[in-house]
Amino acid sequence: MQMPFCPKLWSSAAPAPAQAGSVVINGTVVVANHFGLSAPGKSTTLRLFSGTEVDHETRKGRLSAEAALRGGKKTKHGKASTTTYQVTFLVDGEFGTPGAVAVKNGNRNDQFFLRHVRLDLAEDRSIHFDCNSWSYLPDKTPEALRLLREEDLRSLRGNGRGERKDWERIYDFDYYNDLGNPDNDDHVRPVLGGTKTHPYPRRCRTGRPLSKTDGVTETRKHKLINLDYYIPPDERFSPGKLAEVLAMGVQAVTHFVVPEARSLFHGDVVNFKSMEQLRGDLYGKPPQPAADARVMDELKSSVPSQKTYKQVSKMVKENPAKFPTPQVIQHDSEAWRSDEEFAREMLAGLNPVVIKRLEVFPPNKSKITTNDIKTQLGDLTVQQAVEQKRMYILDHHDYLMPYLRRINTEGVCVYASRTLLFLRDDGALRPVAIELSLPDGGIGGGEISRVFLPASQGTDAHLWHLAKTHVAVNDSGLFTHATVEPFIIATRRQLSAMHPIHKLLDPHFKDNMQINTLARSILLNAGGLLEKTMYPGKYAMEMSSDIYAHWRFTEQSLPNDLIKRGMASKDPKARGGVSLHVEDYPYAVDGIDVWLAIHGWVRSYCDHFYHADAAVAGDAELQAWWDDVRRVGHGDRQGDSACWLDLDTVPNLVETLSTLIWIASALHAAVNFGQYGYAGYPPNRPTRCRRFVPLPGSPEMTQLEADPDRFFLEMVPDRFTATLGLALIEVLSNHTSDEVYLGQRATSTWTDDGEVLLLLDRFRDELRRVEKRVEERNKDPKLINRRGPVRVPYTLLYPDVGDVAGKEKGITGRGIPNSVSI
Repeated sequence: MQMPFCPKLWSSAAPAPAQAGSVVINGTVVVANHFGLSAPGKSTTLRLFSGTEVDHETRKGRLSAEAALRGGKKTKHGKASTTTYQVTFLVDGEFGTPGAVAVKNGNRNDQFFLRHVRLDLAEDRSIHFDCNSWSYLPDKTPEALRLLREEDLRSLRGNGRGERKDWERIYDFDYYNDLGNPDNDDHVRPVLGGTKTHPYPRRCRTGRPLSKTDGVTETRKHKLINLDYYIPPDERFSPGKLAEVLAMGVQAVTHFVVPEARSLFHGDVVNFKSMEQLRGDLYGKPPQPAADARVMDELKSSVPSQKTYKQVSKMVKENPAKFPTPQVIQHDSEAWRSDEEFAREMLAGLNPVVIKRLEVFPPNKSKITTNDIKTQLGDLTVQQAVEQKRMYILDHHDYLMPYLRRINTEGVCVYASRTLLFLRDDGALRPVAIELSLPDGGIGGGEISRVFLPASQGTDAHLWHLAKTHVAVNDSGLFTHATVEPFIIATRRQLSAMHPIHKLLDPHFKDNMQINTLARSILLNAGGLLEKTMYPGKYAMEMSSDIYAHWRFTEQSLPNDLIKRGMASKDPKARGGVSLHVEDYPYAVDGIDVWLAIHGWVRSYCDHFYHADAAVAGDAELQAWWDDVRRVGHGDRQGDSACWLDLDTVPNLVETLSTLIWIASALHAAVNFGQYGYAGYPPNRPTRCRRFVPLPGSPEMTQLEADPDRFFLEMVPDRFTATLGLALIEVLSNHTSDEVYLGQRATSTWTDDGEVLLLLDRFRDELRRVEKRVEERNKDPKLINRRGPVRVPYTLLYPDVGDVAGKEKGITGRGIPNSVSI
């Protein structure tokens, strides 16, 4: 825990009977050694609060005198190390047993990472303070600690005024008003959040000065990389992870993006000439150890410490960059083109959460007719196929249509798409029609639509392939990290670190606010990487706001999501309470196993602390937390009563917490860590198109018929954009070395409650059983959607439980981190 200039409290193991007579209490303080952070200075002092005896003047626990640190012995633990200091407290005979430690850092420039404090008492007894190792519901808190608990929470909330300083620990809400630059006409962006026009989750307030141009947009210090945005110290990357992430970014930009930009500047070829050249240029180049000087200079001016900069430089030199060959073409460079793989990726690819069951044919305003698809359904009529739950749709139409006129003036060619699919007898999906739509030339809501049907030869086959490519562009996904941050802010503001729900959720918040801040700095901002590589361009965040307007927290649990999309029906007798209509749906099948493991862990944990519904309803901190989440953090969705459960029963609490943990862990893993495996080969999952599908008799159709591959490569992103996008997803798909996975905790001393530790062990055991089931399914030849034509096994929801240390880092395509941390 990084220590800012302010006291912080840790609770101890349960208080023991008080000692008689004056007492000398000796202790040890262990600090982790991280580059970028300093050691405790001479002005760092500690004081003890009694956990059993109250000072009747202050109404807090008795307080010891300040005690300074002595010595400093370094101990190595593999690559990491700690320093142990000595401390001595003198307390009177009426002090009682220590219940909390206050740490005061007298120099705000000295920020250090405190691991734990150990106090040695008489008769060979000791108390171990490990960053909030003791859990209390508010009404069970010892009287001596109650005011301290309340004061600690108040100190974290702030007052919504002033610019936050680097050393402060303040959690306050704000709008997304830091994406644009009103001084550049092309970079003006709307404020997201706080209005019906642009609803959005809240972020953590920084209080940076507002632009003098519009008075609402926060200013930015650096044009490119801004690493000095305020983040509460406890939410920051460890210095090691920061260096690791920056090094990956520097390597990608230096070795791939900068050379492509130079080629573009000198008028070299803009497009890849062939698929063979694309594969050779992207994945066949030897590693290059040098770093671009301009990139390193920009980084040097924006990193928080020169120690971090030096570590990044060292990592870049020692680990030459090279794009690995993506899984999707490792076994067969052409299998990605097949209709079967195109459909399979809707069930087991990088975005398996959009496909829906088609309940009415034809879709609203669609031009797809019965005649278009009736010969592709075997012996069934279209109506029979719908009634037997064998018709499905990938629908990227309604939310896109209002934006197409604007998007298509930005140098891209994008349709709104609908793809109809039929569930075959063998459990695979077959695409039977694709409809691509554009707004007509009038001012009304008219559309111009073209329907494409599967074909394997001639011009129709080329047109079908182009149509599938435009669908893949639509399906490239949007940024979803923002929904978790309001929960983090509310948790820190309203739930004491002693609160058992705070302890339950804490690992699922790791690094999320830091990654969101980095995203707003270089990814989501006006002119940032998202706008340069994804098809919505400057309208990406505005579109995500429109999607959020229909977001409901209650629909984010896996069972409810599957039911909403028509992919499953409620079935109390089925596993997870749902019956899947596509039985070989890898994301859903593995996901239900993971969901049940999470739900079981959360239920047993909550049952341990809440023995009746009244205890939930009467928990003041818990109710304040839920109020903060709904009315402020997600305040733009408070008007939808179906968006939230009432937190008045134990089952509702379990469902709410399970859903939040699912979003932060498994859902994010499923849609994030497959990015490089599938989209790392740009032809398979391009992020934008530069040409429309040619019309019959047009010069473009003649070009397509003459050289289909050349036309395709001129339609998908150019070399520079493809390389920039590849560099981005290569970083986003990496597991870092300090990742903590589902079922794991960063330390074994996060709680002293033996029963809770047993419950966690049971959770881990269940996750190991999930792993075995995933492995068995991937070996079953009847489950053809588990691997598909590209022979990529589905492992994105493989928990990968094991020791925290020794995990494989990099692009693994497996493992469920606890949190949205990349």
